Amino acid sequence: MVLYKLADFEPNYRDSFEGQDINGLGVYTQGSDEKIGSVTDVLVDEEGHFRYLVVDLGFWIFGKKVLLPIGRARIDYNVDRVYTIGLNRAQAESLPEFNERQTLDYDYEERVRGVYRQPTDYTLPVEASTSVDALAPLDTPTPTPTPTPTPTPTYTRDDYTYEREPSLFGLNEQENQTLKLYEERLIASKRRQKTGEVSIGKHVETDTARIAIPIERERVVIERVTPADAGTAVSGREADFREGEVARIEIHEETPDVRKEAFLREEVRVRKVVDQETVETQETVRREELDVNSGNLPIEER
Repeated sequence: MVLYKLADFEPNYRDSFEGQDINGLGVYTQGSDEKIGSVTDVLVDEEGHFRYLVVDLGFWIFGKKVLLPIGRARIDYNVDRVYTIGLNRAQAESLPEFNERQTLDYDYEERVRGVYRQPTDYTLPVEASTSVDALAPLDTPTPTPTPTPTPTPTYTRDDYTYEREPSLFGLNEQENQTLKLYEERLIASKRRQKTGEVSIGKHVETDTARIAIPIERERVVIERVTPADAGTAVSGREADFREGEVARIEIHEETPDVRKEAFLREEVRVRKVVDQETVETQETVRREELDVNSGNLPIEER
């Protein structure tokens, strides 16, 4: 039979216990209320049934870990304690040490179970004790009854199952244990994740711009005309015969002078908006229901 650590078998086991964790709870003897160690792990079978609690006996034996069958434990979350049923100090010291690197085979479990099968005390029935006290004289000491050891059943590795020893691995009805029924519920939460990004930048484009500029150019126009008094004699003083330059006229023209100047064209505003929508999802949830098999016995449920 293969056993697994609870965390390896079900990593999210704490969700089923409403956040409570059995690891770390103190282990105390029932009755004497003496602390013997603390729970460091839980071992389950292939179907997830609790089989052993791993107990560190640091308060008694330094560094030694032992296995406590689940049927010999009573968990009380109200005080964060685990009480052992029928386990004394001598038994704890005689338990084989639990080593995580050691294979948990049938022979090792039999060594563990053999310690718990040993009787720890003997209780005399009330009727027998009353009859002995009543019949015994006052000056005669009451004889000590000889306990009759309970025969230990024999098992083999081929036919052994945990169900055959309910005192070790079953729910202890005498301790009135509380059976909790759990159900799964869908818890809605949101996870923000990045879906992408928008990068905004600028680049420069070039165009050929055209502009029309009117310009002026000067030119000289020479006109020869015949005056109205042509052929009329003039005096010698008026007649001026000379050679060389007689007039000078400056000629001008306009040339285009183009320069570039930057102007504000537009503004670009960048912001984010949040769109809201409602999405629906579904998942299969489990719920535990109580099965009561009482035969023909009357059962009262409250």
